[in-house]
Amino acid sequence: MTDNFMENGGETSHPMDFLLSDDLNLPTAGEIRIGQVVEHGTNLILIDVGAKSEGVISTQELDSLDQESREALALGNQVKVCIIDPEDSRGNLLVSYTRAAEEQDWLDVAALLDSQEVCQVKVIGFNRGGALAKVGELRGFVPNSQLRRDRYLGQQDSIDAYLQKMHGETLHVKVIEVDRRRNRLILSERAAEQEIREARRAELLEELKVDDVREGRVVNLADFGAFVDIGGIEGLVHLSEMSWKRINSPSEVLQLGDTVEVSIINIDKERQRLALSIKRLESDPWTTIAESYHVGQLVEATITKLTKFGAFARLNDEFELIGLIHISELSEDHITHPREIINASQEVTVRIIRVDPPQRQLGLSLKQVSSDKYLEADLERLAAG
Repeated sequence: MTDNFMENGGETSHPMDFLLSDDLNLPTAGEIRIGQVVEHGTNLILIDVGAKSEGVISTQELDSLDQESREALALGNQVKVCIIDPEDSRGNLLVSYTRAAEEQDWLDVAALLDSQEVCQVKVIGFNRGGALAKVGELRGFVPNSQLRRDRYLGQQDSIDAYLQKMHGETLHVKVIEVDRRRNRLILSERAAEQEIREARRAELLEELKVDDVREGRVVNLADFGAFVDIGGIEGLVHLSEMSWKRINSPSEVLQLGDTVEVSIINIDKERQRLALSIKRLESDPWTTIAESYHVGQLVEATITKLTKFGAFARLNDEFELIGLIHISELSEDHITHPREIINASQEVTVRIIRVDPPQRQLGLSLKQVSSDKYLEADLERLAAG
């Protein structure tokens, strides 16, 4: 019988030492390996990771996989898996696709935090504080304060109801906090929006032309006008450009969240500002006033303002045109101030005595309402009407 030990360079070796050599490529718990999907069975997927036996993905994990992950585990595909147990009580090599994906996802989100690159995520749920989003195999959180600022504009639903409607929606976000130890991943749609808007703003400024018509959304109201977002850049609709009617506040015709059509009336590329108009997309009443009004006509009006030289009155019509009753047309008697005859907000019947569309002026008279000069025309009107 030969000796089982051989001398080699002064050292002895055992003929079974090869079983412990690196050539076996023995897996260790927590190790990430690339393997090939070699078998699909009943509640079973086997992954060849180059060990003496194939790795087994547990039934519990298979039951939790979504459609995207199942497609990744198609036969023949190369996938990353994490070694969970090199040899369980049954001698199986247990591996996890989800765990390996999570390990890679933590690396990826850390890189996104450093680069501040915008990424896309899908909303999978919500809680009282915000939206839950899937980032690979991880779950990220978008607080309400980090959602786009215009999301709640014009919403009648509660915050919870609105967040629930976001389920399945794809968001553009930035990673703003990564804490793997606490399993904490915070995302911001607002931070991503700012970058996207800046890029879109530059494109739009080159693309837009004066007189272009765009659809936009009201995102802010101020005393002097409304700011409308037309897809990446905000423009101002000045109070004077909101309506042909005389209005005192933007809230009389607009609300936050309203969708409106606007006309581009000025583009300042240097300061990245737009001037917009709503009323210019409507018919100018002064171009058609001759179709509705003529000298001598009696109309109902409301006194809006008193001045030393007369009173302004708003016609009770579709466009609420403003006309002037000169102090000399208020009364047959001499007066020193209109308040001796009328008061602001008073409803009156006045006669049109001048129509000047080019100057956008309307002359009215209170004293000529009963004038004999128009008696015949008034009688004809009464007979016809």
